[in-house]
Amino acid sequence: MPRVAFTPNLNRHLDCPELQVGGQTLREVMDATFVKNPSLQSYILDDQGAIRKHVAVFINNEPAKDLVHLSDPVSESGEVFVMQALSGG
Repeated sequence: MPRVAFTPNLNRHLDCPELQVGGQTLREVMDATFVKNPSLQSYILDDQGAIRKHVAVFINNEPAKDLVHLSDPVSESGEVFVMQALSGG
């Protein structure tokens, strides 16, 4: 099963321990994550179901490409890492 991990900074604001969930796409993995931890959904996804602009998602150390439909494949032994995106000037 894919592993889903979160930054320590996010864990300070929400209780989000590392999880193992089923799924073959980022959408399926995230949906399974939200079933186990519903409070994460509104932090990670906007009201259209896309990844929020202040959140970065990596799959096996590579940035997720489809941040709208979350169609990126995730292997059975894959790792999804969720973190806050940095911005500013």
